[in-house]
Amino acid sequence: MQRGSRPRGLTSRAGIAAVLFATAVLPGWTLGDLAEDGTGWPVLDWLITCGWSGLAVTVGAPYGSYRRVDGLAGAVPLYGWYLAAVLSWRLALLPYRDWEPRRDELWQARWLTGDLVGHWRADAPAHRAVTAAKRPATSRRTRPATSRRPSAS
Repeated sequence: MQRGSRPRGLTSRAGIAAVLFATAVLPGWTLGDLAEDGTGWPVLDWLITCGWSGLAVTVGAPYGSYRRVDGLAGAVPLYGWYLAAVLSWRLALLPYRDWEPRRDELWQARWLTGDLVGHWRADAPAHRAVTAAKRPATSRRTRPATSRRPSAS
């Protein structure tokens, strides 16, 4: 993200959220309708529709401060579409967040100040280069700890 960039406005965020929600729900509806037309089983339509919604919630959950296991709740009829709508709204604002991170996400989140007050930023931590194969406490010392130089007196 470039310095000085701004969060999306309401119109663009709503448009992106609508596209994400349609992607999370419409393929399941279409596949479910095709399965029902082919087999005549309305229950198969519900299973496919809800399964697709649960899969969509599982994929988007970690990015929207939900757990992957919430994908099981995403497969519940109607509630899964609610979760998909909430996740779509949240994902449309990324990398900024206007919701408080979960307790286990706080280590990587930071509260923004200045013009961005009210938003969080939770970037992945920077990867540091490995400098030693072992932890410093277990690595071999270069000098014995008890050696001293002889005094000059």
